[in-house]
Amino acid sequence: MSEDSSVISLFDNSVFLIDNPKNPARKILATKNLTPGHSFYGETLVVNKFQGQRVEFRSWDPFRSKLSAAILNRLKSFPFTPGAHCLYLGASTGTTVSHLSDIVGTEGRIFAVELASRVARELLENVVKYRKNVIPIIADAKHPEKYTTIYGGVGAVYCDVAQPDQTEIAIENCRMYFDKNNPGQLFLVVKASSIDSLKSKKLVFSDQVEILERAGYQVLEQIDLEPYDKNHAMLIASPMN
Repeated sequence: MSEDSSVISLFDNSVFLIDNPKNPARKILATKNLTPGHSFYGETLVVNKFQGQRVEFRSWDPFRSKLSAAILNRLKSFPFTPGAHCLYLGASTGTTVSHLSDIVGTEGRIFAVELASRVARELLENVVKYRKNVIPIIADAKHPEKYTTIYGGVGAVYCDVAQPDQTEIAIENCRMYFDKNNPGQLFLVVKASSIDSLKSKKLVFSDQVEILERAGYQVLEQIDLEPYDKNHAMLIASPMN
């Protein structure tokens, strides 16, 4: 716990629990705002004292970010640290990307892949315009060989593409961009209905675990994202070298 009891640090000062200004008896998840005074999707900005300094935090809505939901559902693995490089597949309009941008800081990089042109325009206008550590890649995640702006190695791949072959897409991106001598971690968002709408979500999640294991990955965590997201799970895996 920080010197201010209203702020609780998680993952070595990467993520925080702060008092909810609308209900101080409850905590909300937050990140330090890399661009103070600017919000990205209507999130609440809260100023608190932390480690002797005045810090502005951005609330992190678990109903709009699956990574936030996973943290609140007791995620243990967290490779997103200051200076880290992350490949983000399915960046959408940049809600989660913006919080990862807060976390990796000015020395880190988020390589944000998005194919849909309308959504990509929102990503550019809402996030990239204000965050120099977010590198946009307007491309199809199914063809990682066509990316041209990834540099400096990647320590984490975050995949949220909602495709029937999303696990295979994630594996191929990891194969191309993980450091062979120091592979990172895959954060795979599994949307059961996008893969097989006739199977139970438990069977779909189990099938994706098997695909990962057959590809030589060890699944470190499996987190159901309810009540924040129905029919979704987060799988965290790493190559077994």
